[in-house]
Amino acid sequence: MRAACARLAALDDTEFGVRLLANTPTHEIRDEARLRRWAQTATAFGAELAASTAPAATAAGSGPKSEVVPAAPAGGPHGTRVVESTGGLDRLLLARYVSRPVPTVELYTDTVALGERLVDALGWRHWYPAGSLRAAALAHEEAHCLLHGDARARRALRDRLGHTALRFGRLRVPGHVAGADELAAHAYAGAVCGLRRTPLLLTAALMSAVQALRED
Repeated sequence: MRAACARLAALDDTEFGVRLLANTPTHEIRDEARLRRWAQTATAFGAELAASTAPAATAAGSGPKSEVVPAAPAGGPHGTRVVESTGGLDRLLLARYVSRPVPTVELYTDTVALGERLVDALGWRHWYPAGSLRAAALAHEEAHCLLHGDARARRALRDRLGHTALRFGRLRVPGHVAGADELAAHAYAGAVCGLRRTPLLLTAALMSAVQALRED
C-alpha cells in the first residue's frame, strides 16, 4: 500500500483530474489532450469559485453532530445542515450532499478517521494538516451545493469548458461534461482549505488503503 501511494504521490495533480474524467461514463473514447484541457479548466474554475465566495468549511472544526455550513452567495441555498454518520468506508465516501428534503451534507466519520491515520502513516502532514480532511470534505460538498443552487455558476462552468453536444449550421448546442463539477468541487475544497496537493491524491490513496484492508 505504501508503494502504491508513493507512486500516486509522484503523479502531477492534473493527472488525477484526467483519470477521473477518463473513468467517467461518456468519456471512454475521448482523447487524453481533450480530457487534460477539461481537467485544467474545471480545476481553475473551482479555484476561482473559492476565491469569489466567503470561506465555508474551514470554519467547521470538530463541532457537534449537527451544524450549519455558512450561507452560500446570492442565488444559492441559505444554509446546509451537516450530519455525521458512519458507513462511508463501505461506500468509499467521505461525504455527500443531498438537496432534499432539506439541503444536507452527510459526513462519514469512519472514512475521515482512516484518512487522517493514512496521512500520518504516509508522512503527508505537510500536504494535509490535521483536521484538513474533514474541512476539505465539507468544502467539497459546499461546492456542489453552490453549483446546484446557482444556475449562473453551472452555465459559467459549462461555457468555460466549451464542449459542443450538437451543431446545426451556425447553431451550437453546448454540452455537459460529466465529471467536471466533481473536479471543480475538489479544486474548490483544496483552495478553501489551503492544501498543497489536490484532495484527489488523498482520495486515491484512501481507495488503495480500503482495498488493502479488504484484502487483509
